[in-house]
Amino acid sequence: MKLNLNIEPLSNWAPVSNGKPLIISGPCSAETEEQLLATARLLKATGKVNVLRAGIWKPRTRPGEFEGIGAIGLEWLNKAKAETGFPIAVEVANAKHVEEALKAKVDILWIGARSTVNPFTVQEIADALKGVDIPVMVKNPINPDLSLWIGALERINGAGITKLAAIHRGFSSFEKSAFRNEPMWDLAISLKTLIPELPILNDPSHICGSRELIPFISQKALDLDMQGLMIEAHIDPSVAWTDAKQQVTPAALSDMIDGFILRTADSKNPDFADKLAGLREKIDQLDDSIFQKLGERMKIVEQIGEYKRDNDVTILQVSRWDEILQKRAAFGKALNLEKEFTEKILELIHSESIRKQTAIMNTAKADLG
Repeated sequence: MKLNLNIEPLSNWAPVSNGKPLIISGPCSAETEEQLLATARLLKATGKVNVLRAGIWKPRTRPGEFEGIGAIGLEWLNKAKAETGFPIAVEVANAKHVEEALKAKVDILWIGARSTVNPFTVQEIADALKGVDIPVMVKNPINPDLSLWIGALERINGAGITKLAAIHRGFSSFEKSAFRNEPMWDLAISLKTLIPELPILNDPSHICGSRELIPFISQKALDLDMQGLMIEAHIDPSVAWTDAKQQVTPAALSDMIDGFILRTADSKNPDFADKLAGLREKIDQLDDSIFQKLGERMKIVEQIGEYKRDNDVTILQVSRWDEILQKRAAFGKALNLEKEFTEKILELIHSESIRKQTAIMNTAKADLG
């Protein structure tokens, strides 16, 4: 089911042109006036950046760390704007931040992941934005909760903000991986499916946590039709006061952008649409067959549930589940399917099987004569 939000196209409010992605860049934190201005000048010189960003108020995980330079950084951003012509963007985390940013004539606001996770905070920001015409971007919450992300967007939109976008910056996970925050692309795709008109940008800096991975994540985001990137850049990342490992130099950013492959939703090849339609028809037929087989499987699951119920046997048989995992994972590998993909599908099927058998367990036993 689609959600009805009143949202303007990105082209109505963002400085984008010729189908290129919106590039927002600047330091994680505004540290000194000199650092911010020098970085802005180098970003301007690339000719590839559209908006200058900088962290002014920095909510940190633990106290005692650098928590932003504060409102004076807004003055520095305006100096950079006057010199380079960049629109400027900052994060706001409460009504006071909104008030000070609006007073400083900031062009774009964004709401960070730590704020999105709290509906009280988002509502406070939304209330402060009522009657204001300014673009607002909402990062996904720290935890993988699509409803929280949507709720934040709805609250901001409900305040009358129509120049609205989402920023996909990854999600916290206890699992160890190469990323600082797991991309969990499926959640961003689900958001786009529910709100097709919503512009979605990607923040590879916070997903990666290290500059080496940023080109890979950026390209994947563009391939998934995200409309822009927010990439942190610093004149000298090695001495950055916050998140040094995930920032790049303006020169490195320029080289990275040159390496992006920009793809479109349609092809100029006159045979493309017919060929694609034919392949999709084959997929539709296979999908129908898969669901038919799943339906047949669940009928047998129900029979097993009845047999267990009538013989007072528990639903979960750990040894059987282990056997299924091992056999199917091996078969999946032989078919060139990723182990994680195979296991996820099996877990979904197993979960539905347990649900069905649980429902059967709660019905009366059959008359065994």
